[in-house]
Amino acid sequence: VSLMLELAETGITVNTVSPGLIKTREVEAMYRKQAAERGWGDDWSEIERHVMREFMGNPTGRIALTSEVADLVIFLASDRAAMINGTNIRIDGGGARMVS
Repeated sequence: VSLMLELAETGITVNTVSPGLIKTREVEAMYRKQAAERGWGDDWSEIERHVMREFMGNPTGRIALTSEVADLVIFLASDRAAMINGTNIRIDGGGARMVS
């Protein structure tokens, strides 16, 4: 918050992005390994369904993509987000199960 206040008159906004589970190569490899150990098969959509049910569920029922996080960051860095300042935005498909 102090950085946001310090930069307020410069037009620079300060926000944070808090992603939930994101489908990176490493995350996919980890869950594919668990899928093999648990007999879930190798179809990613089936693996993702199991992950959502057993580990990291969220109301969207899927794991976020890196491109979705990137899109949010690009938006926050754009002039269209000039009035979004001093906030934390969760991008977790509703996994936190709360509105703030």
